[in-house]
Amino acid sequence: MRVLVTGGAGFIGSNLVDVLVRDFEVGVVDDLSTGKAEHVNPKVWFKEMDILDDGFARALGEFGPDAVVHLAAQPSVAASLLDPDRDWEVNAEGTRRVAEAARDAGAVRVYSASSAAVYGEPVELPLPESAQKDPLSPYGRSKLASEELLASELASSAVDFASLRFSNVYGPRQDWRGEGGVVAVFCAALVAGRVPTIFGSGKQTRDFVFVGDVVAAIGAALVSDSRLRDDPDGGPAYNISTGQQTSVEALAKVLRSFSGFAEPYNYGPTREGDIEHSALDPRKARSDFGWDARVSLENGLEQTYRWFLGSE
Repeated sequence: MRVLVTGGAGFIGSNLVDVLVRDFEVGVVDDLSTGKAEHVNPKVWFKEMDILDDGFARALGEFGPDAVVHLAAQPSVAASLLDPDRDWEVNAEGTRRVAEAARDAGAVRVYSASSAAVYGEPVELPLPESAQKDPLSPYGRSKLASEELLASELASSAVDFASLRFSNVYGPRQDWRGEGGVVAVFCAALVAGRVPTIFGSGKQTRDFVFVGDVVAAIGAALVSDSRLRDDPDGGPAYNISTGQQTSVEALAKVLRSFSGFAEPYNYGPTREGDIEHSALDPRKARSDFGWDARVSLENGLEQTYRWFLGSE
């Protein structure tokens, strides 16, 4: 199988590519705006390019993928608040262009990254894929639109497709300065000897899923015998998550045990666009393509902290 990964030099993408190259021919398209050249696996076909560039469809056709995993995105809620038009262009229009180019190039599978942000403030936890969608930020709205555009481009074709709704992904190679996941931000501060800041009460919860588990989910989807587009329960969308809630204060406590950091953490105001509690129900992914998150929070956090320690 030939698999093309957009955003393959980024946090999730580079971790995914390093696993895929063991079994498949892999191509990567990344403009290196947030991805890093040193994370491009030397075994891949690589094109430095924005998915919005006029030549993108031609480049994708040049590689000739059987499957496309679309991870390139504008990943920041904060950035979406500052520039919602750019957020929409990259996340919504970018996904439409990737789907169109993949279909025209003869790909038979297209799986695209979505987000827990499509749900908004939950009315039940953990959230199933069929839960109401009421995004609170431009980022959440662009991700929900990207799911709809993926389906509109591919529904009349034979291409299998699905949107993979990631919960709060963390792990090695996450850039604390870019998408700013709380685990990466805390790890970077602790390694540098700075006092981390908890925004809000610290009682807010998230569903933290390790990047290795996300990579395993994408791999399982790629080799699945199921047509993921045909699932009637919540449509062609799958939560990639643990289903467990962890408070930010509990997260900070675990990281403190690895770092030996004894000072109290700082507290700041709640950030715009943040929800209070989040957890996604992963049972549909388990049922349809046999995936479960397997890395414990303690194990994943230790691996992540050790990576930040070694990267300084």
